[in-house]
Amino acid sequence: MNEWTDRTAVITGGGRGFGAAFAEALCARGAHAVLVDIDGEAGERAACSLRERGWSAQALQGDVTDAARMTEVMHSAASHHGGVDLLINNAGLHSEEYSQPMRVLGIDKVRRLFDVNVMGTVTCTLAVVPHMTGRAGANIVSISSMAAYPSGTAYGASKMTVAALTIAFASEFGGHGIRANAIAPGMILTETIKAELADEVKAFVKRSQALDADGAESDIVEAMIYLSGNSGRFITGETLRVTGGMGAGV
Repeated sequence: MNEWTDRTAVITGGGRGFGAAFAEALCARGAHAVLVDIDGEAGERAACSLRERGWSAQALQGDVTDAARMTEVMHSAASHHGGVDLLINNAGLHSEEYSQPMRVLGIDKVRRLFDVNVMGTVTCTLAVVPHMTGRAGANIVSISSMAAYPSGTAYGASKMTVAALTIAFASEFGGHGIRANAIAPGMILTETIKAELADEVKAFVKRSQALDADGAESDIVEAMIYLSGNSGRFITGETLRVTGGMGAGV
């Protein structure tokens, strides 16, 4: 038995990337993982892989911008497991496609970016709070980005808003015993980032770090475990930057 045994975590964008890695880490510690993804097949593949290892995982399809569906998702997760202990707001639009000037993206893409990254975070949080209230250690972890410091793109602005929302969530829901924090990853060399970023871009970002080291997916997973576990019991309203010291004075 440990602090994660039989706790329930809902992870948006759980079918791949950070979301799938979060689910694996939590399941390995004894938690139930509910993987929410707009790509239902990806979510089910990830959940199936976890169940094959003897862990408790289920997949639910849904778009985080769909308030009615997210209400159903959180109700389903709570009904199966008696409540929800952790929400990870991980789903988001990112990559090179959305790291463009707003005049290049156009109004439709900018609106979609903010609908997912910002309103999706709000939608899922409001849907889960009734199922968290009164549960010891309940908390929310949202994924921001180092691109928010400074937010020179629409993507960066959306992730700065996630950091601001984290403060608002902490203030509003602290009285219900719910903590809220965020993680702002720097350049984390996932397979997607390795494929998308040109070598000269990776070299430029690395030169801006204080540490001559490569960020790994496991660094973000460990930050999540710290913030959402007992070790982070007195931390709320904060955004933890995991960047190798990039932009340390910002």
